[in-house]
Amino acid sequence: MDEILSRGLEHLGLVLVATLIAVALGLPLGVVCAARDRLRRPIIGVANVMQTVPSLALLGLLLPLPLIGGIGPRPAIVALVLYALLPVLRATDAGLRGVDPAVVEAGRGLGMTDRQLLLRVQLPLCAGVILSGVRVATVICIGVATIAAAIGAGGLGTFIFRGVAMVDHGLILRGAAPAAAMALLFDGALGLLERRLQRAAGL
Repeated sequence: MDEILSRGLEHLGLVLVATLIAVALGLPLGVVCAARDRLRRPIIGVANVMQTVPSLALLGLLLPLPLIGGIGPRPAIVALVLYALLPVLRATDAGLRGVDPAVVEAGRGLGMTDRQLLLRVQLPLCAGVILSGVRVATVICIGVATIAAAIGAGGLGTFIFRGVAMVDHGLILRGAAPAAAMALLFDGALGLLERRLQRAAGL
């Protein structure tokens, strides 16, 4: 039980760090995509390509790279960020594009700058949509993080790989069940917050 808890905390740490970095990168990139059509296609295209690379292959490609490679949590976090980036990026872009133009024009009529419009009007109105992307990204990270055990990053995937090697279904479930429970918990909590934000924005 103690090992399940410690591995669960390792797993949670990987997920939280990767998701926060993905949000920190995806939010401004989504703003750029919504504001500049010329940059939208290449930015989303690169993020799409990252999603198509199998997780084990991506981890293997990251291993020999300087600074971000090697064995342990560092390459695992990089891989998780790359997988989590697209949902946040797409949700931010879609949310900002979905804001009623009349609301934006009303803000301009009040003398608001583009920065003020973004921070005070557009982002608050589409916060629920953006959170839906964060919700998807978090669940993706929880699932993919189980593969990170293959490169010594720890987490609940340690039980799964150990169970596969020993052909022990109980050991596999010891890693898979808490990971599934974690995904359901985050999905439910973020889904509840998402609905509240959308109701607050009148969506």
